[in-house]
Amino acid sequence: MIEELFYIEKTAYKDSFIHRLDARVKIVSMLALIIAMVALPYTPAVFTVGLVFFAFFAILWTLSVLPLTVYAKRLLMVLPFGLFIILFQIFFTNRYYPVFHVIANLPFGIHIYAESIEFATILLLKFVVCVSAIILLSSTTKLHDMLEGAGRMGLPPEFALTFGMMIRYLFVFGYMYRKINESLATRCFDPFNSALPYRYRIKQLGYTVGTIFIRSYEQGERVYTSMLCRGYGRDSHIFIVKKPLRATDWTFLVICLAFSITVPIMIWLNSTRLI
Repeated sequence: MIEELFYIEKTAYKDSFIHRLDARVKIVSMLALIIAMVALPYTPAVFTVGLVFFAFFAILWTLSVLPLTVYAKRLLMVLPFGLFIILFQIFFTNRYYPVFHVIANLPFGIHIYAESIEFATILLLKFVVCVSAIILLSSTTKLHDMLEGAGRMGLPPEFALTFGMMIRYLFVFGYMYRKINESLATRCFDPFNSALPYRYRIKQLGYTVGTIFIRSYEQGERVYTSMLCRGYGRDSHIFIVKKPLRATDWTFLVICLAFSITVPIMIWLNSTRLI
């Protein structure tokens, strides 16, 4: 997990058309895509909108010049959390369908409904499209750029300062964890080695966790003291330079917003006419 954290930030330092876009443009564009997908009613029209949105995402991912394996790996890491909830939907009725038809009977009075399967599929499609937008944003935007972009869009200074410190020292904690892990490896300690006694492994892992907490506390004390020496106080905020959007940024933003608004409306209206 720690190595994945470093790798996510590493991909954000690459150079492409999507990487060079302003962070505000990417945040607003991906947020509009997510809101449009979530706000769409639970009807079969979601399948068409979802496929169109995913095709749009595929174009943006191609412009980012990132390997497809990066997207697949990160999607597979997140998918189990949503898939667990989505799979349970096939056993329950919901308020989006007036009538339910049982297609399978299981023990203990459990039924599988055809309409619930359709609802679960729609939910899965919405989940995949929304997560894909987040993956694109995190893979092409540095964390500090996202913080500055949010600050320029009106994020309260207190939140910006807190998030900025969290981003800065999250990687310090990661380096600390890696250093301790490497020191354990040089001593030939493997917590998954079944040849070692179970109690001994638990004891060593406990020592490791305690060491990380102590080092984190000491690091926090040193950082806070140095901040006070540099004039930190209750009115201190992160200084964010004003940065106007370029013509390319405005063009991309207008295209994404128009796409996120018009496509769902047109497809939904067309589907209602057919009904």
